[in-house]
Amino acid sequence: MKKLGAIKNYLFKVSIKKKFIFLVIIIVLAILIRHTIVNSQSKETTYETAIATKGSLITAISASGSITAGNSTNVTTKVSGVVKKVYVTNGDTVKKGQKIADVELDDYAKERETIAWVNYLDALEAVKTAEKSKVDAKIQLLTDQQAILDADDAVAHQKNDEELDYSEYEKAVFDETLTQAKKAVEVSELKYKNADAEIWAAYAKSTSKLRDYQENSSTILAPSAGVISDVTLSSGSVISANSTTSNTSGATIVSAQTIGKISNPNGQLIASVNLPEMDIINIKANQKALLTLDAFPDKSFTGKVLAVNTSGSISSGVTSYPVTILLDPTSLDIYPNMSVNVEIITRIKNEVILVPTVSITTVGGASTIQVKKDNIFTTVQVEVGESNDYQTEIISGINEGDEVVTAVITAGDNNQTNNTPSPFSGFGGTGGRSPRGF
Repeated sequence: MKKLGAIKNYLFKVSIKKKFIFLVIIIVLAILIRHTIVNSQSKETTYETAIATKGSLITAISASGSITAGNSTNVTTKVSGVVKKVYVTNGDTVKKGQKIADVELDDYAKERETIAWVNYLDALEAVKTAEKSKVDAKIQLLTDQQAILDADDAVAHQKNDEELDYSEYEKAVFDETLTQAKKAVEVSELKYKNADAEIWAAYAKSTSKLRDYQENSSTILAPSAGVISDVTLSSGSVISANSTTSNTSGATIVSAQTIGKISNPNGQLIASVNLPEMDIINIKANQKALLTLDAFPDKSFTGKVLAVNTSGSISSGVTSYPVTILLDPTSLDIYPNMSVNVEIITRIKNEVILVPTVSITTVGGASTIQVKKDNIFTTVQVEVGESNDYQTEIISGINEGDEVVTAVITAGDNNQTNNTPSPFSGFGGTGGRSPRGF
């Protein structure tokens, strides 16, 4: 009986051991199977695709600069004294030259007003003198031209009149008189041509002197038309001039102070940017532009190229060319010297097949695209046209509506291509970026 019990006990222990080993084997197999499944999943490849569309390919050149003319004008003055009367209130619509206020000037301000008025009158006289000089130059030119005709007739007469025996000295006088008359015409022609420039210079000086007089005048006038605001004057208040002393001459310099602002929603805003020589050759007047300002991060503005300065300037060995942008009217208050970013549209191609640039692979000058159809991927050779950083024109090889591969992604990897929408969506059609990273 003891042997039989021992045998049963042994068999029981063996059975338990086998069950344990079997359980371990099952656990190991489960781990191996799970590991295999995970590995299989981690190597699973997926594809991101996009549809080839027909639209407009837009290329643009980016630049940064500043607003050089805002749609509001400051009302400034250099006077000092007591305000006698204020003719406007904030919110009024005023015309250019309309009275803003009258000031009872102190003695020093009266002196500056008188000097400014005399300087303006002298500048007006200079304009009239320049205009008279142009007339004088015209008369002198006609006189010198007649002198050429007279000298030419004299030379011809002495050559054809055989009865008169002219000496070599007399003949030389005739010839030199003709040469002198021709040189005189050259001088008078130049003076007459330069007369307009001298008139404009005198006129510009008179305008400057008039502005200086207006800023020193006891009557403060509106410098432009629009809605006036921020007026800081009231009857009986004291206004003081901003003055500093020059470190070199010791003279007192009076600077203008702002006492109000006139806003004109229809005023022409102008921005100025500089472009390098590689870009300026693509810029022409009337090209459309998209602008953003740091002062209005959630707004965008439109405009066009007004002028291109092809003379350029060199700084630190780098040549740049100023471009003037005229903004479309806006009701927002935009001030001079605000920073601005500009995208100038250089070309728009309409009704072309477009695909994301990242979908194209180019090797040895040959471009290919992977096309997905019925879950089958086929590599197709294509002929590409113009492009920007976002999109590329396809001339042949695929059709509108074809599904193209933009990225191949392995699960667990981060290699993924993102397609960012164009900032030119506001212009209609399909947007694009410039080759410079727009």
